[in-house]
Amino acid sequence: MHQQTILFDLDGTLTDPREGITRSIQYALAKLGIDEPDLTRLEHFIGPPLLQAFMQFYDFDEAKAWEAVNFYRERFKITGLYENRVFDGVGELLTTLEGQGRTLYIATSKPWVFAREIARHFDFARHFKVIYGSELDGTRTNKVELIRHLLDSEGLDPAQTLMIGDRKHDLIGAHSNGLQAVAVGYGFGSHEELTAEAPAYHFASVGELHQAFTRT
Repeated sequence: MHQQTILFDLDGTLTDPREGITRSIQYALAKLGIDEPDLTRLEHFIGPPLLQAFMQFYDFDEAKAWEAVNFYRERFKITGLYENRVFDGVGELLTTLEGQGRTLYIATSKPWVFAREIARHFDFARHFKVIYGSELDGTRTNKVELIRHLLDSEGLDPAQTLMIGDRKHDLIGAHSNGLQAVAVGYGFGSHEELTAEAPAYHFASVGELHQAFTRT
């Protein structure tokens, strides 16, 4: 993995946001009269764009899906942001990559205003040149569009850029823009979901990913 520029997904790749996201989804559904007591049934919301996820999983039309997103944000921006944790070993991995002279970015479908606050609060923002995310109006929630925007804004060479993520959306976004993709198996994408997109590399743990960057 020779690339000098590394793009990281956020949720499921750098942090485990399970509690904050699922509780905020539960809150939004309750506001719409839907009771879902089992948070594990809401984990499929972690990764894909929220608007499309509400439309897919609950058959909402776009207007109702936006209503759900706005209820979600009511709780997430106050409480859910901080119901999160950095995966063990991520800090060491980022320090290693910086020490190798690589340039790091975050590319997340989460609104950048939330992503930057998470990175600040959990003290890993300093490792990244820029944190890219979507806009609150839904612009660039699609990973293909987001990565294209990042590449264009930063003037990056796709051949020298690597994307690391835990869901198919990360891999599709990478491949559509001419990047090699790394799948990580400790997040929220199943093995079947990830292998179907034929990533260049697939690592089961943060430790394995770290080792791959330190091999000579």
